[in-house]
Amino acid sequence: MTTRAVPGPRERLLEAAKELTYAQGVGVGVDALLKSANVARRSLYEHFGGKDGLIAEVLRLTAAEDEAAYEQTMRAAGDDPRERLLAVFDWLGEVVAAPDFRGCRYLGAELALADPDHPAHAVIRGYREHLHELFERELRALGHPQPAGAADQLVLLIDGVLAVGAIRPDSRPAAAARRLAEHTVGDRRLSTGGS
Repeated sequence: MTTRAVPGPRERLLEAAKELTYAQGVGVGVDALLKSANVARRSLYEHFGGKDGLIAEVLRLTAAEDEAAYEQTMRAAGDDPRERLLAVFDWLGEVVAAPDFRGCRYLGAELALADPDHPAHAVIRGYREHLHELFERELRALGHPQPAGAADQLVLLIDGVLAVGAIRPDSRPAAAARRLAEHTVGDRRLSTGGS
């Protein structure tokens, strides 16, 4: 006979906050979080110091998951840096088309959290920096003449896909962004020195 470990209060709070803050935004009430997690208010403060700490921790966890998804998407596209970068936009097309897609949790949090000192902002900055570094590394491998600037453009395109995908998914924003990304990334001759 096997026993199944029941998630503790910390894990239940994280799972509830992950689901509710994505579905309803970071303004979701503490009472709703506690009820969904089936925990006492004391647990929120013991494990996270309050709602702000819980939101920051949820964003830290989802950022790690999302960073891994970007990296996996790029690895699956093969060895060509150009194809690896463009594969991101093909994958985002699938993400936006998913029935449970509600937009970018990071954009939503940044817009909703007016306090510039909220700990979530530092987490989101770190997430964006990681994506930028990931893209810049691929652009350098491609031989792009301005890898940092081009990485800025790719991050901007991704933000646009995720924002427009939430309000007008039928407009196929990922396909449009992919066409723009093709110009940003350049052609295959970059990686072969123009030969």
